[in-house]
Amino acid sequence: MTGFGRGEAQRAGVTWSVECSSVNRKQLEVAVNLPRELAELENAVRTEVSAVVSRGRVNIAVRKDAAVTSADTVRVDHVLAGHYFHAMHALALKLDVPAEIALTDITRLPGVVNLAQTEIAAEEAWPVVQEALGAALKQLAAMRATEGASLRADIEARLLHIESLLESIRTKAALVPEHQRKLLRQRLEDAGLPLPLEDERLVKEIALFADRTDISEELTRAASHVRQFRAYLDADTPAGRSLDFLLQEFFREFNTMGSKCNSAEIAHHVVTAKTELEKIREQVQNAE
Repeated sequence: MTGFGRGEAQRAGVTWSVECSSVNRKQLEVAVNLPRELAELENAVRTEVSAVVSRGRVNIAVRKDAAVTSADTVRVDHVLAGHYFHAMHALALKLDVPAEIALTDITRLPGVVNLAQTEIAAEEAWPVVQEALGAALKQLAAMRATEGASLRADIEARLLHIESLLESIRTKAALVPEHQRKLLRQRLEDAGLPLPLEDERLVKEIALFADRTDISEELTRAASHVRQFRAYLDADTPAGRSLDFLLQEFFREFNTMGSKCNSAEIAHHVVTAKTELEKIREQVQNAE
């Protein structure tokens, strides 16, 4: 599921900002970008993220914005400044132009003047970073929850459609043996071999056909899967992987119905139901 969150916390003139964003993934992947002095906090950040998110690729960026204080010092790299100066003079001679080099020209060059800020120990920074991270993850979770509500509404509408298809299949399946009996008698009559309704051979053939095409077990299990699916949707814990597995079982039941039903109408309902299941599976890939 996609989402974004940002949090800030401040201590001793230093503002720590954390941005987190997530995109769809089947598993949890966490990418952490920390300032150099906080590199040892990567595992702690991952632990905080995994407590809130169980699926998706989550990118975490931590930044420090420190005000200039008396503890900070301005450092000038005199050697580098000299190299710049001589290189600029050499270039002026080569191009045969006046070497009008001002001090401001040198100080603006990369690496000549730097503000060296006092580094903060990781253990001192962690409580503040943790606060900012918590605020960012809260926003992320809220955005993902909004998306999840939309996904759930779509999935529930499709489950209702599948339920109605199951009920229709159940009704039509009960009529299949009788339809086959009439079809068989008609073929025998057309072939000049009429048999009475109570003929043992006809009764046995219809009984065997009814047994081969019986899908009552598959219908019962499919109905149970619908109830279990809703139970997972209502659960307070992440259920994305469980829903993935349940959908595989769903497909198995409908595939069996399609192969056993021997009815064009039921086959059409099975295809429609599998189409709905495929759309649900696409949505579940994004679910927590």
